[in-house]
Amino acid sequence: MKHYLGVDLGGTNIAAGIATADGALIYKSNVPTLNDRGFQHIADDITALCEKVVADSGVDPASIASIGVGSTGLCDSENGIIIYSSNLQFRDANIRTALQKTFDLPVYLANDADCAALGEHIAGAAKDSDFSVTVTLGTGVGSGIIIGSKIVSGAYHGGGEFGHTVICFDGEPCSCGRKGCWEVYASATALVRQAKTAAIIMPQSRLAENFNHITAESVFDAADWGDEAARMVIHHYLGYVACGLTNIANMLQPETIVIGGGVCAQGDKILAPITEMAAAEIYGGVLKTKIAIAALGNNAGIIGAAMLGVFS
Repeated sequence: MKHYLGVDLGGTNIAAGIATADGALIYKSNVPTLNDRGFQHIADDITALCEKVVADSGVDPASIASIGVGSTGLCDSENGIIIYSSNLQFRDANIRTALQKTFDLPVYLANDADCAALGEHIAGAAKDSDFSVTVTLGTGVGSGIIIGSKIVSGAYHGGGEFGHTVICFDGEPCSCGRKGCWEVYASATALVRQAKTAAIIMPQSRLAENFNHITAESVFDAADWGDEAARMVIHHYLGYVACGLTNIANMLQPETIVIGGGVCAQGDKILAPITEMAAAEIYGGVLKTKIAIAALGNNAGIIGAAMLGVFS
């Protein structure tokens, strides 16, 4: 049986694992990224982590068919180069060449959100769909498009960035330089900011009591306790999320849109209202696209990166 190494390279952690051709994760491990050390040090850590994962998994090293890397930033998948990543402080970093100094294996590269989308498509919430989009609501809003088990990233490697489509013209400033991006309103970071604004306006709320420690989870907890400010914040926040999902459904009409990220741990608390809001606004009046909660959690990126060797 062939096995596939997958690496999820993020600004905080490097995770690596071994999967089978159907996306079953056999073993994984991780180390901190320590992202201020430069490309070569991080590439050395990826190499060492991959060697450790193979050794500790008990898998025959000869059965490893390829290595796939999912990285933050803009990735040239054809040449194995991370063109730019602000989180990693990389420019034109050739991860393929770096890993092939140690491993005599094909090395594949894709954006980390695209890898998460591929993972959900192969082994997660979109595994029964030929055409799916996965959106992660985290520090920002990441997204990836999968058609026929292939990542769709456009002609210049950066396609599918729905987080940086504008939903409010001349709205809140985004880190990308534009104003009114979906990410500014629908990320977990945005939910916390919106909750803090509400806490200032309504100082009697539970949000105000916990002002310096507000998280996405605590906003939902406050709503469960009956806090009106938290309920109002969540209602408006989910409206922003639904707006972007409706745009995706209108533009692409995928079979499934998968939503992931920490916010989605709330399950039906967000899925039901988001689906209802999208159905009310969809062009033509009938929402045929299924909206689903991600199934693979933090493993989606590792699995998707490993699957680059199967489906590239």
